[in-house]
Amino acid sequence: MSAEIISTDTPERFKQAVRRAADLLRAGEVVALPTETVYGLAANALSPEAVAKIFQIKGRPAHNPIIVHVASWELARKCAAAWPDSATRLGRAFWPGPLTLVLPRAAIIPENVTAGGGTVGIRWPSHPFMQAVIRECGFPLAAPSANRSNEISPTNADHVKLSLAGRLPLIVDGGQSAVGIESTVVDLSEGAASVLRPGMIHTESLSAALGERVGEGAGAGELRSPGLLAKHYSPKAKLKVLSWGNNEDLLDQVKSKGMDPNETVVIAHTCLPAPELWLSVNVIPHDAEAYARALYAEWHRCDEDGARWIVMEAVPDLAEWRGIADRLRRAAAD
Repeated sequence: MSAEIISTDTPERFKQAVRRAADLLRAGEVVALPTETVYGLAANALSPEAVAKIFQIKGRPAHNPIIVHVASWELARKCAAAWPDSATRLGRAFWPGPLTLVLPRAAIIPENVTAGGGTVGIRWPSHPFMQAVIRECGFPLAAPSANRSNEISPTNADHVKLSLAGRLPLIVDGGQSAVGIESTVVDLSEGAASVLRPGMIHTESLSAALGERVGEGAGAGELRSPGLLAKHYSPKAKLKVLSWGNNEDLLDQVKSKGMDPNETVVIAHTCLPAPELWLSVNVIPHDAEAYARALYAEWHRCDEDGARWIVMEAVPDLAEWRGIADRLRRAAAD
C-alpha cells in the first residue's frame, strides 16, 4: 500500500483533505491525521473492526488502551457512562486542548478501545483539522500516535511517512504539532482526580481549575491510559539523561558508561559541551513549551543520523517540566 499524502496549506486543500479522510474513516479504514500534541493514527472509535486495524498497523499490545477523540460536549458525554462535575470543570478550563479525561466507559465504546477495561480516555483536540474531520464523520475517533509501537511519536507528516507509509491509505500533512508531546491524562473514574500521565497541562493548573488537589500516579491493575508502559517513546539510539558541569565531567560520565563519544549525540539546553568531541551537539530550548515542541524531532534526527547513543541534559525539577521528564525517563528505561 502506498500512502496518499494531502496537505492542508490552503482552504481548498483543507476541505479536500477533510472529505478524503472522512470517506476513508466511514469505510472502516485507518488514516494518519495531525493533532496539536502529536500525529494520530485514527479510526472510527465505535467500530471494533476499524480499531483492530490500529493495533495491527502499530504492532500495539492489546492491553494498551486508546484515547477517544471528540469535537463536542455532546459526543464526549456519549462516550462516558457517567459524567461527574469534575469532568465539566476540567473540560471547560482545558478543552479543546491537550487534556484527556478517563471516565467510566459507555456501552457504545468497543472493548478493544479500552483494552477490555471499564474506563475510557476522552479528549477534545484543539487542532482545527482533527475537529473538522470528527464533525464531518459524526463519530468519535480512536487515535493513538501514528508510529509503530514503542517508537518515537511523530510530530510532522514526514515522521509518519518514515514509520508507516506502506501501511496506510492516507497521511494528512497539517504541519508541525504545536504541543509536541502527548496529552496530560487525568483519571476521574473513581471520584478523586489523579494524573495518570503527565503532559504540558501540569498538576497545579489542574488543581486550580478543579478547586481541589489533583493527585498523581496510577494504581495497580488494568491500564487506564496509554503511555504507562515502563519503556516507551523510545528512539533507536540508547538514551541517557545526565547532568554535567563541564566537558571533562561529561566525557568522564559517558566513558564510564561504555559509550563512545564519536557515536554520541548530546542534546543540551544550558551547559553546552565542545562540539568537536561528539558526533554532534544539538541545542534544545531552555523553555518547557518550546522544548516539548522540539523533543521528538530531535530524537528522529538522531536516529536518521545513525547515532548509537543520545545524551540528554537533565531538565529542571519544576511543575512545567514533569511531562517532559516523564518522556525522558521512559525513553531511557532498559
